[in-house]
Amino acid sequence: MMTETKSNTALKILTGILAVALIALGIYTVKFYNEEKENKAILQKEKTVIEDELNDLIVKYDEAIASNDVMDQDLVEARQRIAVLLDSVKDNDANLVMISRYRREIGNLKSEKERLFRVVDSLSNQNRRLSTAIDSTNTILAKRVRVSDSLQVTNQSLSTKVDRASQLKITSLKGEGVIVRNSGKLVENDKTGRIDQIRTCFTITENALAEAGEKMIYVQVYNPKNELVGDQIAVNHDGGTMVYSAQSKVFYENEELDVCILSKTKEEKLKEGTYKVYVYSGAQLIGTSSFSLR
Repeated sequence: MMTETKSNTALKILTGILAVALIALGIYTVKFYNEEKENKAILQKEKTVIEDELNDLIVKYDEAIASNDVMDQDLVEARQRIAVLLDSVKDNDANLVMISRYRREIGNLKSEKERLFRVVDSLSNQNRRLSTAIDSTNTILAKRVRVSDSLQVTNQSLSTKVDRASQLKITSLKGEGVIVRNSGKLVENDKTGRIDQIRTCFTITENALAEAGEKMIYVQVYNPKNELVGDQIAVNHDGGTMVYSAQSKVFYENEELDVCILSKTKEEKLKEGTYKVYVYSGAQLIGTSSFSLR
């Protein structure tokens, strides 16, 4: 009888322990679910903030393009790069990797905007001062007319210097997977299980006004999971630190130049789906493209 009483007591204690454990597990599960839901909401909110910032940049560029004749092409190209980045943000789900990368991109874009707008303001002020001086010369002697001509030449010289500061431009941008043979020959392939490296090829266009010489070209390759594929090369720019898949130094002589850059791959980074490629000249984004692997 004593043994049966002890057994019943032990059973009740064990039942109580199990009940407490189940309650604790339930509380933890609810807490984990709420935290996961809250984290997703925070990331989505941050993505919305990034989209708003990019839209705000586009509006500012639209206003600058509408009110300035100086450097119109530079402003239009900068606005187009922001629009491409905005489309990329909208197409991707919010995650820490995406938020971090686009935050860096926005920092670079804001730095570029400040630089371009300072140049635009400076040239606009120069134009206004020159126009005032030219208007005043129309009312005086022929000697003053020569001063007006001189001021016009100065204005043209300033515009020429801005044109020569234009960034490089590329065409025929293409990304693809390749197999590296023992002989060193590269063979295109779109199967993730066989690819050794990612090859990015493009043509730097002819531009007589661009500054010739050595140019550092960088490439970013992102897999369908928005993970950077390659060597993870960190480079400090004025607008902050950027991380790239690969880099290459080229010598540009103002003529068309075909360039191919290889990015090393790891098996775990190769996923089936669409890959995105970004090409930079220094910190300046000069081209984007995409390709698919299966």
